[in-house]
Amino acid sequence: MSGISEARQSPSQRVDHVAASLVACLPALNRYVERSLEGQLPYPKPPERQLALLRYVAEHDGATVHKAADALQMKPNNVSALVTRLTEAGLLERHQDEADKRVAHLRITAKARQRIGEVEDIAARQLMSALRTLTDGDLDALGSALGALEALTRQLRDRVS
Repeated sequence: MSGISEARQSPSQRVDHVAASLVACLPALNRYVERSLEGQLPYPKPPERQLALLRYVAEHDGATVHKAADALQMKPNNVSALVTRLTEAGLLERHQDEADKRVAHLRITAKARQRIGEVEDIAARQLMSALRTLTDGDLDALGSALGALEALTRQLRDRVS
């Protein structure tokens, strides 16, 4: 969209346009990054929900199933099933709470930390390769938009929580 047509839009129309563009662009961007991982890992890529749980536990060592479910906007029974699969695969460990034996604290294993790193490294290399093909103006625009995208992410997270 050109600057002239943007200037003619009402604030409401601009919001509508940005929302529609993000709804179209962000999932496609994620799909292309996901597809770039295919065949580049020496093991099957974990499904996105498993990766999300592993990333959460990596950042919140000792989290419980309920805390992870709340943070990831998932049902506790679904997170519990993921924990079982990831534990069986040697990617997560459950540690029983000292005070309440019904509660388990989650920790990722060294194997999981390595796999998360591998997935993120490959994805980052793919994005860097694509970014190198953009103009300086496009790179500047994307860099400027990062703060706004992070703020938008926080707003959506807070509304859904």
